[in-house]
Amino acid sequence: MTTQNIILLCFILYTALLFFVMWLTSRRSRGNDAFFRAGRRSPWFVVAYGMLGASLSGVTFMSVPGGVYYGAFTYMPLVFGYVIGYFVIAFLLLPLYYRLDVTSIYSYLGQRFGCSSERTGAIFFILSRLLGSALRMYLVVFVLYELVFRFWGIPFWVPAVVFIALILLYTFRGGLKTVVWTDTLQTTFLLLAAIATVVVILKNLGMSIPELLSASADEGYTRVWETDVNHPKYYWKQIVSGAFITIAMTGLDQDMMQKNLTCKSLRDAQKNVITSSFLFIVVNIIFLTLGAALVYYGTHTPGFEMPIGADGRVLADKIYPAIAQSLGGFTLVCFVLGMVAAGYSSADGTLTALTATFCYDFLHFDKRENFGEQQQVRYRKMVHVAFALVYLLVIIAFRPFHNDSLINILFDIAGYTYGPLLGLYAFGLFTRRNVRDRWVPVVAVASPVVCYLLKIYSAQLFGGYQLGFELLLLNGILTFVGLLSISRKREGEEVRI
Repeated sequence: MTTQNIILLCFILYTALLFFVMWLTSRRSRGNDAFFRAGRRSPWFVVAYGMLGASLSGVTFMSVPGGVYYGAFTYMPLVFGYVIGYFVIAFLLLPLYYRLDVTSIYSYLGQRFGCSSERTGAIFFILSRLLGSALRMYLVVFVLYELVFRFWGIPFWVPAVVFIALILLYTFRGGLKTVVWTDTLQTTFLLLAAIATVVVILKNLGMSIPELLSASADEGYTRVWETDVNHPKYYWKQIVSGAFITIAMTGLDQDMMQKNLTCKSLRDAQKNVITSSFLFIVVNIIFLTLGAALVYYGTHTPGFEMPIGADGRVLADKIYPAIAQSLGGFTLVCFVLGMVAAGYSSADGTLTALTATFCYDFLHFDKRENFGEQQQVRYRKMVHVAFALVYLLVIIAFRPFHNDSLINILFDIAGYTYGPLLGLYAFGLFTRRNVRDRWVPVVAVASPVVCYLLKIYSAQLFGGYQLGFELLLLNGILTFVGLLSISRKREGEEVRI
């Protein structure tokens, strides 16, 4: 059997497994409550385990290991910061969401400030998720295209259409209830693929893990702490940025939080988040170890050539697929299963979250009494299909621009789009002031524009200092200051919580 046929068979079998899970989870419960909130009966440990797969995606699967070639293990301080962020989510944001009993978390902004603020938050989430998740999905489609479809003369858009159509089909009926359970499959296959690949590479190198890490350390590939304060990956910047990235990209993200809100109680949701935070450290150590194995194998194996771009630089995102294809057999099967799992995990929850956000923050399913259950279901399906089509267009449109490690691109997007959300929620939670609601969109747009200009000229303005992931925090601060400038507190005025 040819390599292309093996990969295609893995894809078909994994897809069939997902559809079987969809059938099991959706046969007894349908309707909007199951689609949007899974009936709020999800076991917390299932959500905790599944969230790992939702957080990892194809970016972690390839860009984090590949990023070891240029950045060693300097990704780890960012992960340590994630843990701090998860504790903030567990003990500040989750109690708020459960107390308000929200389906879309941006309903809070509507209650606190007004309709324009709610829709501003929802729009920034939609923009961020459409771009971020579509790029994660793009990476998976790109690799499968390079390994399979390109050899058959099939254009790039065909596998993209197939992927989105399949995801649309199995989320169309089961919604969030299906996503919660399929996430556990995706986590399992991502981890198995990473561990199995490390085992095979070590066997080929004739090394143990301690020997691999020791040899990698001698060549500078396991360095964790970047001590140059002007470097974008200076470790204190990484830790602080990691905390705020998690607060914004998980705690203020409908896709991630809607899964937490399917737990039976606030206490279960908190156990889920805290457990996930510590498991995330372990998982990222596994993927960085995988990166060390890939880089050492790629630079010390006679006859193997690292993938090189047009500019002569090693393409970090292509190191894993190139080595998997070189080793073939079991390693290639593991890689493909991990990639397929990553692709599905990037898109299924996102489509459900985008649908929920639009239905509740723009169509106001929870406020319009003239919307019966059947009418809501009809509108929900239309919105779901529309977002799937937009998602597909973003994937196809990005094809000519793929020239960097996607994890850097994704965090850049997050810095610009989640910053206003961070500022909005901080202002709502930590002040007693109201804002002029109609001016909130202006502030939310102005802050990322200022941040973009500051990032371009940061080295000239700040004596060589370069803005990195802390751009998110700066964006949030500017939004907070902007909201303060359009706020008011009148004596006797009721402040919405």
